Amino acid sequence: MSDPLVDALRDSCTGEVHAGRSLAEFTTLRVGGDARALVIAEDDADLAAIGVACTQAGAPWMVVGRGSNLLVADDGWHGVAIQLGRAYRGTTIEVPDEPEAAGVVRVGGAEPLPTLAVRVAAAGLTGFAWAVGVPGTLGGAVRMNAGAHGGDMADALTEVELFRLRSGGRETWPASALELRYRHATLPEDAVVVGATLSLERGEESRVREEMAQIRDWRREHQPLSEPNCGSVFTNPPGDSAGRLVEAVGAKGLTIGGASVSTTHANFIVTRPGATATDVHELIEHVIAQVASSTGVRLVPEVSRVGNFPPVDTS
Repeated sequence: MSDPLVDALRDSCTGEVHAGRSLAEFTTLRVGGDARALVIAEDDADLAAIGVACTQAGAPWMVVGRGSNLLVADDGWHGVAIQLGRAYRGTTIEVPDEPEAAGVVRVGGAEPLPTLAVRVAAAGLTGFAWAVGVPGTLGGAVRMNAGAHGGDMADALTEVELFRLRSGGRETWPASALELRYRHATLPEDAVVVGATLSLERGEESRVREEMAQIRDWRREHQPLSEPNCGSVFTNPPGDSAGRLVEAVGAKGLTIGGASVSTTHANFIVTRPGATATDVHELIEHVIAQVASSTGVRLVPEVSRVGNFPPVDTS
């Protein structure tokens, strides 16, 4: 039986439309169920069509970048997953002749952060090396004010280009309107980040490349890069480290089903073949409970959980 929502999307979108597409392959944890539909949006007309179709069907939507902080329930999700196509990639860099003037970087929402970091370094701009090891896109990084190694998006972001799914148009917002703070940006629920502008200081390319090499080496040594994971699972509490707390209460290596707290870095959860989203979900809840019971600190997940997850008995 055909799905009227999928039919409407196929009739109105030029990009690929997939019905009942598994989202596991679009997440770095490699677990989870199907979306009602997945659309590869190739232009603003596709995004507008998605907004109209979802509104008429009463269906939710979400943008899936590289899925580096996304956990989809095993029984799937009843909405439309949107992935920005190649038209939303690309970087333009302007470096003024004046030695003291900052460089201006305009970048598409689907551009991978590591690629952007390398291009910025090649242009002799500094302040974005932290992004070389972050497995996400520019759009996702704006939405959560991503950061690492002492830097974050708020340091460089000057404005964002948003496509509003309800109104079907673009809006340009100054970074100051996003209320950027640690792992947070205030954006309308129907906003898709399709581009952004960064301001970065001049630097020596060789020094920036050396900094990126050091970051890559540090991540290889201290993070489980060879195993499926979603990056940092919990935000750091004020003045403390989530990984330190998890390790301090003895939860490093804790395993439920096919999911384990990494023995390399305690703020990472890794999965092995056969793992389920429920395994990861239950492990998250058990770690939260164990840390809260022992320290009084309730960790806040950084990973976004989508769909229906079963209640977890942590007693």
